[in-house]
Amino acid sequence: MLVGQARITAVDQEGRNFIADLGPGDLWYFPPGIPHSIQGLEDGCEFLLVFDDGQFSDLNTLSISDWFAHTPKEVLSANFGVPESAFDQIPSEQVYIYEDRVPGSLESQAIDSPYGSVPLSFTHRLLAQPPIKTPGGSVRIVDSSNFPISKTVAAALVEIEPGGMREMHWHPNNDEWQYYLTGKGRMTVFSGDGAARTFDFRAGDVGYVPFACGHYIQNTGTESLWFLEIFKSDTFQDVSLNQWMALTPKELVASNVFVGAELMDALRKEKWPVVRYPGFSYDAHSDG
Repeated sequence: MLVGQARITAVDQEGRNFIADLGPGDLWYFPPGIPHSIQGLEDGCEFLLVFDDGQFSDLNTLSISDWFAHTPKEVLSANFGVPESAFDQIPSEQVYIYEDRVPGSLESQAIDSPYGSVPLSFTHRLLAQPPIKTPGGSVRIVDSSNFPISKTVAAALVEIEPGGMREMHWHPNNDEWQYYLTGKGRMTVFSGDGAARTFDFRAGDVGYVPFACGHYIQNTGTESLWFLEIFKSDTFQDVSLNQWMALTPKELVASNVFVGAELMDALRKEKWPVVRYPGFSYDAHSDG
């Protein structure tokens, strides 16, 4: 959820229902095929939809209005046990996004299912999650380990402060998609055999890193750069170049890249997802 508030509802295949309100920084996850709804609350809302199938279209889904519009009224009558006249005003085509009254409180809309509620929550409060804080920024990771229902999508919310950089790393389990939320950034991706590309990003841009390609992201602005890293996976995985080198025999690393004690003694065995330029100051920083 980017801006505003929304209410979601869902019913699973066992007839168990779920309803919740969400605000900025909150996540929801609907397993494939689970019927659901999203309603904007006061002042509306803006959110980012992510799908684990690149060929999927949110416009090509099973909706009540579309099914009603393309079903004979006698069939609807038989299915619901009411006269055909009950369907005289149904829409003639799919109703996708439309304006209606703001729903009442959660308590006023609660419906008890005879089968109970869903066993795993469809929502996660990402901003309420304590971040991994390092000099230069912070990271909040969400996957099936702390959001159990999320079996096919993992993500990280990354903050890079001015003068900071998402460290040199790669992901060993899948491609990476990014959505840039605020600020300005520059990403360089290295694919091996001397091939590399550098890209500039700002809020609203989408980035992509192929599987196992080394990359890093620099903040090129004067405010914090916030972005999402998104993966088709049940777990978030990354490999730190710094940590890899620190946990490999020093003689091997030193002889491979021709470095001495100054670098070898500075390597960290603990992973720092975001690092900071030594001696950085705003006066020395370019807005790129």
